[in-house]
Amino acid sequence: MTDDLEPRNELEAQLLAAQEGRITSDELLATLMTSQVFLPVRDEKTAVLNIQRSTRAQPLVLAAEDGTEVLVLFSSPERAKPFIQDFPGFEGGILEEFKWVLERMGTDYGIALNPGSELGFDMEPETVKELAQQAAAETRH
Repeated sequence: MTDDLEPRNELEAQLLAAQEGRITSDELLATLMTSQVFLPVRDEKTAVLNIQRSTRAQPLVLAAEDGTEVLVLFSSPERAKPFIQDFPGFEGGILEEFKWVLERMGTDYGIALNPGSELGFDMEPETVKELAQQAAAETRH
């Protein structure tokens, strides 16, 4: 097993299990909904120890080939390091629950979890919208 496929947390273990067919995509999404993710951000102020200080940090959003905006997330800050080297200014970030991200980002985005890694996957905006609606319903109850 290569370093890239070595799970470093429960979310990554579930990603690997889903890729190997040991769990369903629904089981993976259930784990994701309760997991912490790392959201790289460009802060308007200088970061201190890679922690963003302002409330107006800009997340890393890329355009897919079809023009869809894709929010970039990682299963851990360590997993993000190789990818964000190509995006100066995004060295800092926010480590937060996936549900928190869904509640704050809107639903017109796709999501790329661990882009550039074998332990990653992409979500279409429709799936993101469904998960956001599910999170909102759970919050209301």
